[in-house]
Amino acid sequence: MQKDEEKRIGLRDRKKLKTRISVQQHAMRLFRQQGYSATTVEQIAEAAEISPSTFFRYFPTKESVVLTDFYDPLLIEAFLSQPQDLPPLEALRSAIKEAFANMSADESASEIERSRLILSVPELRVAALSNLFGTFDAMADALAKRTHRKPDEPAVRMFVGAFFGIAMAVGTIWLENPDNDMIAAMDTAIAYLEQGLPLTDLM
Repeated sequence: MQKDEEKRIGLRDRKKLKTRISVQQHAMRLFRQQGYSATTVEQIAEAAEISPSTFFRYFPTKESVVLTDFYDPLLIEAFLSQPQDLPPLEALRSAIKEAFANMSADESASEIERSRLILSVPELRVAALSNLFGTFDAMADALAKRTHRKPDEPAVRMFVGAFFGIAMAVGTIWLENPDNDMIAAMDTAIAYLEQGLPLTDLM
């Protein structure tokens, strides 16, 4: 019975995730066609063939349908599943390759579009900064579990801060050069961090 229940829960979670992704895709299409400000929750719900009340079960606000990043949880899960004997930075490098290895060209283009929309709309930029702290805390929790430390220890938070810094730098470069291989760029950036960030050419 327990295994059957776990299967039902797993199937329900997958259906919820599929619906959330679909709603986000419909929303992004409408934002592209008529602009973020001109698009309403009701229009997004109609396009996704759900009711506005159902929309709010998946996303608390219109902002959140843009800000939700479905890849962050995959990265944290992959990071926690890395062999325990790997040093944290090596575990991160491996987790990034594992979490993003199967990103399709369409998914990559969608992420670029979503990121550019966030940067172009002032209220989304402000909300994204607030979301960033939540992701920071989740990553600190994951690192603390791997290293048997507390999430609020300065060493843990500085490690995560250093990683976030290079991740944001790689992200801005990727937005300007979307044909570049982001995973390879992240791998190079983490290697650069491992070297102590020397001021020499990366290439």
